[in-house]
Amino acid sequence: MVVPMGARVAQQDPPGSASCGSAIETPEQVSPSTTVVDEALVRRLVSAQFPRWARLPVTAISPSRWDNRSFRLGAEMLVRLPSAAEYASQIEKEQFWLPRLSSLLPLEVPTPLAMGQPAEGYPWKWSIYRWIDGDDASREHIADPNAFAGTLAQFLIALHRIDPKGGPQPGPHNFHRGGSLQIYDAETARAIAALGSRIDAKAAASVWRTALETTWARAPVWVHGDVSAPNLLVRDGKLSAVIDFGMLAIGDPACDLSIAWTLFEGESRAIFRAMLPFDSNTWARARGWTLWKALIVAAGLVETNAVDSPQSLRVVDAVLGAQ
Repeated sequence: MVVPMGARVAQQDPPGSASCGSAIETPEQVSPSTTVVDEALVRRLVSAQFPRWARLPVTAISPSRWDNRSFRLGAEMLVRLPSAAEYASQIEKEQFWLPRLSSLLPLEVPTPLAMGQPAEGYPWKWSIYRWIDGDDASREHIADPNAFAGTLAQFLIALHRIDPKGGPQPGPHNFHRGGSLQIYDAETARAIAALGSRIDAKAAASVWRTALETTWARAPVWVHGDVSAPNLLVRDGKLSAVIDFGMLAIGDPACDLSIAWTLFEGESRAIFRAMLPFDSNTWARARGWTLWKALIVAAGLVETNAVDSPQSLRVVDAVLGAQ
């Protein structure tokens, strides 16, 4: 299913717009949390604010994500609480936009059911969503990588075709996904220097410079902002849902294409690229986005686990070997 060009979403005042009663909080407007986010806290928050669900069991989901702590509420709901101030503004954005985008998309996306308020020492708003069954899109869960690549490409085509009017601009709320790569120029240079002989530094610098030399000259489109394997759910071997729209914005779609190197390879990568209507400059920026993230993880410039660094070096190799 592909959404017709020009499909529109219902328009109301989005969070953060000039006519909205209260703007989305930015990271600078909230206080750091020292509260332990665990099952006990979630039970207290749910019981106090949504007493109709107070008797439902709460179970932590492991492993935790960096941006949110997630808990299953009963059999049919998911509770997500931002783990740090820089992720707090994403709650209202998802609450506002997901109901407006979901009917225009060909795959299931999260359905917000309720938004919780700061309480019990926890300083940020939080969300309850409908539970979506599925496994992360690891290679062992995907039955046919080529079909999977095609389905994801169709989803992105549909997302990018939805009318962007009123959508949030890239910025701190989504770590500038959909915006200019220039903001990460200094960080990328530090990562290349830190990795030294572990990578082909000259090739990495060349790919990065090429990305910075291009811009998105067309109208902004909706971008998911974090199209990665953990945010793609698989049922019966097929792509069934796309989750975690915290990085949602309107802008340059290049940031949505990193999956070409982080998950796909060979024929599946070629199918993904061929189905998407982008020029070589957009793919050059996509390589830049992918390279930036892989470099800073491999160089230890961001908090990661033991598996992430070697995996990121493999992504660097894939990006540098791409045409």
